[in-house]
Amino acid sequence: MDWTDLIDTAFKVAGNSNRANQAEAVRTVEAAVIDGEEPVASTAGRHPDHFRKGVLVLTTHRLLFLKDGKPPVPVPLAAVTDTTVTRTKFNGEVLTVVALTGSHRFEEVVKAEVFAEQLRAAARIARTARPQAPAPSDAAPGEQLLDQLERLAALRTSGALTEEEFSRAKQRLIG
Repeated sequence: MDWTDLIDTAFKVAGNSNRANQAEAVRTVEAAVIDGEEPVASTAGRHPDHFRKGVLVLTTHRLLFLKDGKPPVPVPLAAVTDTTVTRTKFNGEVLTVVALTGSHRFEEVVKAEVFAEQLRAAARIARTARPQAPAPSDAAPGEQLLDQLERLAALRTSGALTEEEFSRAKQRLIG
């Protein structure tokens, strides 16, 4: 499946047949693709700040929310610590994604449980196959190390990393 097929399918599910919006979404995503990033899955959903549905695109590296040709809101999969689906009377199936970068909520998600399972699996793979590179920072090297150790501890506490994975990652950081 390529980017165009993935986004077209999600737009159809969202009930948005505007070809210009679909083409703009494809261009936006293709311009922001990371080396080696491949499409995995997509669905339709609504961000609480928006009236109309947008598109949730899952890649091998990130979760993206696309709406009306605006820049995508990326959530790096290696930072995802929890994904849940709840059902409410007014907002339908609600997908909540908790990551080290913040919490993200999407409402009226089509086939939310299936998409959440795909997201959980992709996040697991991203955490084990692609160790997160240190973020560039103006902080002193000691502060950077402390920040990275705190992130690892948060991943371990959330259950995203086993004790063994935590120890190996900590050893790589400390040297």
